[in-house]
Amino acid sequence: MKHKLAILSMCLGVVATLSAQSIYPGQHAGKLKKETVVPLAMESFDLKDIRLLPGRFRENMMRDSAWMASIETGRLLHSFRTNAGVFAGREGGYMTVKKLGGWESLDCELRGHTTGHLLSAYGLMYAATGSDIFKLKGDSLVSGLAEVQQALGNGYLSAFPEELINRNIRGTGVWAPWYTLHKLFSGLIDQYLYADNSQAFDVATGVADWAYNKLKPLDEATRRKMIRNEFGGVNESFYNLYAVTGDERYHWLARFFYHNEVIDPLKEQRDDLGTKHTNTFIPKVLAEARNYELTREETSRKLAGFFWHTMIDHHTFAPGCSSDKEHFFDPQQFSKHLSGYTGETCCTYNMLKLSRHLFCWTGDAAVADYYERALYNHILGQQDPETGMVCYFLPLLNGAHKVYSTKENSFWCCVGSGFENHAKYGEAIYYHNDKGIYVNLFIPSEVNWKEKGMTLRQETAFPSEETTCITVRAEQPVQTTVYLRYPSWSQKVTVLVNGKKMPVRQKPGSYIAVTRQWKDGDRIEATYPMQVRIETTPDNPQKGALLYGPLVLAGERGTEGMQAPAPFSNPALYNDYYTYDYHIPAGLKTALPIDRKHPERTLERVGKGLEFTTTQGDIIRPLYDVHHQRYVVYWDLMDK
Repeated sequence: MKHKLAILSMCLGVVATLSAQSIYPGQHAGKLKKETVVPLAMESFDLKDIRLLPGRFRENMMRDSAWMASIETGRLLHSFRTNAGVFAGREGGYMTVKKLGGWESLDCELRGHTTGHLLSAYGLMYAATGSDIFKLKGDSLVSGLAEVQQALGNGYLSAFPEELINRNIRGTGVWAPWYTLHKLFSGLIDQYLYADNSQAFDVATGVADWAYNKLKPLDEATRRKMIRNEFGGVNESFYNLYAVTGDERYHWLARFFYHNEVIDPLKEQRDDLGTKHTNTFIPKVLAEARNYELTREETSRKLAGFFWHTMIDHHTFAPGCSSDKEHFFDPQQFSKHLSGYTGETCCTYNMLKLSRHLFCWTGDAAVADYYERALYNHILGQQDPETGMVCYFLPLLNGAHKVYSTKENSFWCCVGSGFENHAKYGEAIYYHNDKGIYVNLFIPSEVNWKEKGMTLRQETAFPSEETTCITVRAEQPVQTTVYLRYPSWSQKVTVLVNGKKMPVRQKPGSYIAVTRQWKDGDRIEATYPMQVRIETTPDNPQKGALLYGPLVLAGERGTEGMQAPAPFSNPALYNDYYTYDYHIPAGLKTALPIDRKHPERTLERVGKGLEFTTTQGDIIRPLYDVHHQRYVVYWDLMDK
């Protein structure tokens, strides 16, 4: 792994010459026929204009890079080629390919979804690093898919036969074929937008034309029966394709997948989530967010905002994740759902996407607060630092531990979204509008604000240290405002500009505005004091998590009884993560005596890192740093 990372480090120095775009509000550079028509409080930067600097996030990105680069294109295309029968006639006759396992097995009805995720991830990684490796990987995949599409002959493209779509239309048993096609659509569009691959655009429109011809004749009863089956965010992809092309047929397709039973209650501001499948739900709201941006349909904006606040206020655990066994549950029974199957990673992946939309609409610092919490505590900690593998769930059962994928025999949905998660850390660090530039996250990075001829370089050891330093590079003096996020978790922030202390009149949960004529070499230092606090479950004040600043802390509980070697090696068990037994030792200590008014008295920080000890001898560290051992997040609190 170290050798692969060294190779990737050299490759990441290559400068890209092609531009990358974002389908979210921001810099589109003429690639969209239908621009966002709603007023925006913020615009995002193109991912290509941001570079991560050395730090934990870049390390995760590098591990992700190595894994992505190691997967052979032929293996990803194998199931597609098998479906189309395009092996004969190739060099050497039939190609011998080591087949992928798990959810990519040839007998799994979701096969092909990973290829879609990787199309997106290669595009994102190309934009984020400028490395030609990822441009070439994406180009190779798209070329192979185009060959398959041509062989199938009617525009259809998938790793499974069209009969799975027919079964879905008939309402007979099938896993989720449109979910898989959504990943493929999304990946092809991302290849066009982020990697400037025009062939990907042609393939995507070919599949969309097939979909239109397939679905247009269906009656309403058939439509409603069909969309009961999970379809992911395929309607979001059709909205995005409509934005790129302006073709009204794709707008019709997006509206075809409007799920009345799910969305109508949200229009009425009703929390009718029940026990529905969480990650089936969130992408449908994302589609409504895109609908609002393209059509000004106000009900879509309102329901998206209502859903986001409902999720954050009632259905989200301390690390920013949601769901138990992939489903919603009664929040009045919150503490009873701290299981070994909480926090499906795909749910957080999609909530962060929705948060970006809302932040661009509103500029609300509370949205940025949530984004930070979920990014650090869930997404950053999803990846195993030793192997680069990722988790399906973030278990919150006391004594549980993280369980990682394998390179050959997993390929779950959260592996697919995981490829993307660790490629796009840069997308939400900075935003801008006509007033200035916003620093939302304290991650070592550099942003190039081309319109102003201005670059910000942020250097920080946050969260191990409380200070972030921003250096300005400017071709000419620039009159503008730098807005520093004032997180809700901090108090008494101090800001220095070129060594001079600036007055801070703003309150937590807002932005500190520093307006001046910025010159080359100007320097901002902002210090954000962090405190220990308790966050209890809504139904049980005796169950609580410890937080330090934005970080959820976890108590280490050793490795007794943990399985070895790595689980999930059986490719026949698509859902084997549900059969996993954590073998939690009897008598595992979960109680924590604590002074609720002064929880900081319970913990003592050890050294300069983020390790703490408690008065009863527990070792506590950030949840994102706890791997290969058991842990406690929600303690049984005992009042001192």
